[in-house]
Amino acid sequence: MTKTETNNKDAAVAAQGAQVASNKTSAKKGASQKKAAPKAKNDPKSAATNKAAKPGKEAKATKKAANLPTTKEASAPRAESKGAKILQLIARDGGATLAEIMKATDWQAHSVRGFLSTAGKKRGLKIDSTKNDDGARTYTIKG
Repeated sequence: MTKTETNNKDAAVAAQGAQVASNKTSAKKGASQKKAAPKAKNDPKSAATNKAAKPGKEAKATKKAANLPTTKEASAPRAESKGAKILQLIARDGGATLAEIMKATDWQAHSVRGFLSTAGKKRGLKIDSTKNDDGARTYTIKG
């Protein structure tokens, strides 16, 4: 189809009463801001404090940073918690099966496995997982 045939077709449709959109698009709209972009604050105080920093502000910031612990040490779970029960079960001789741990904690299997995964990482434990002859999974702490 040639350009003249297209124009004739558009004219024929327009003659029947239908509106025809032009082939050109207008560029009236500008670029829009991203939706996730942070918005500027309209706080008159913040503009004043940004121009000249107060000496007390810097002292407070360094004081807060000094109070924060530099390294996070692994802590033992509370004695009455389900996590402590699991660690006691797998620390005994022969360890504990997944079914035993599920029964003791009333957790589902995926919750027990997730706890054991993170407990080993957070507390620096070597948790061994083996299958016995019955096909049941047994967890033990390597020491």
